[in-house]
Amino acid sequence: MVVKVYISGMSGNKEVKKRQQRVLMILDSKNIQYEVVDIAEPGQEAEKELMHTKSTSNGATGSDPSPRHPLPPQIYNDADYCGDYDNFDLANEVDTLEQFLKIEPAVSTAEIELSTAKDKNGHVEEENKENSEETENREV
Repeated sequence: MVVKVYISGMSGNKEVKKRQQRVLMILDSKNIQYEVVDIAEPGQEAEKELMHTKSTSNGATGSDPSPRHPLPPQIYNDADYCGDYDNFDLANEVDTLEQFLKIEPAVSTAEIELSTAKDKNGHVEEENKENSEETENREV
């Protein structure tokens, strides 16, 4: 399943542009793969229509508190609607972004390193145990 971020590269609304940049920046920082769908590009009429019909949150901004059509960014997982910028930002703040995006949580490198360290420590303890037994046998 692919996370899709619907944006408008030609938006004149500064708040919409900032929101689009923030969503992409957060996804990049969390190493979440995504596909950008620019609904303003020629040939994207079907994607724009999909965004307008399936989005349940309109992405209201300070300058447009009740837009007629959903404003970008709108986030989907394939064809499943996840939410708008406000929903995304809230999920990021409360650390539930994976659930919001409907993706499996990624295993972090820290967890991998911790797992590897446990294995190494296990081997070291076994070696120390063998060395202490050899030392005891020599003393006797």
